[in-house]
Amino acid sequence: MLNHKQLFSINWKKVNGLIPCIIQNIFSSEILMHGYMNQDALNITQRNKIVTFYSRTKKRLWTKGEISGNFLKVIDITLDCDQDSILILVNPIGKTCHLKNSSCFNGKNTSYTDFFYLEKIIKKKKFFNISESYTTQLHHQGINRIAQKVGEEAVETVIAAINNNREDLINESSDLIYHLLVLLHNRNLHFINIIHNLNLRKKAS
Repeated sequence: MLNHKQLFSINWKKVNGLIPCIIQNIFSSEILMHGYMNQDALNITQRNKIVTFYSRTKKRLWTKGEISGNFLKVIDITLDCDQDSILILVNPIGKTCHLKNSSCFNGKNTSYTDFFYLEKIIKKKKFFNISESYTTQLHHQGINRIAQKVGEEAVETVIAAINNNREDLINESSDLIYHLLVLLHNRNLHFINIIHNLNLRKKAS
């Protein structure tokens, strides 16, 4: 969140009373939308930790999701170096775009965004009908079978690396990462838990 010094440093005159705000998904790094805030909207957003904009067409404050229920829960707010635009990291509830897309910039994903949605699909398939999904079958077979598959794919990945076979290494690494994600979700963990742990190690070193 912005502290008092940062709030005071915003160049409201330069932005004609409306500061541009970029909304980013903290988990997928996906840019979700762009809007504007006046001082009241920014103060309300900071206080309630739900994104509230100033509508230039309706000439009033509006909370994103006030009709749809697709709120943007604020995780952090950052001011840029010129004090004339804001980046807001959020945990989105539902679809952000009014066209029912996750982002107003639909289809413009980073590689990590694609990975994030792949993990969501794998998590969702944990609860599919067993006849419809290999992932569901693995969960039904239990942790021992899933762990066995992780071990098998790890060995095959090592062999591909030793043999210096680029195509096999890509394929086996893909299989390994997929089965590792299944294992994590079977134990009610997410890849973000691994990222957080790696960041802790980075800070410690």
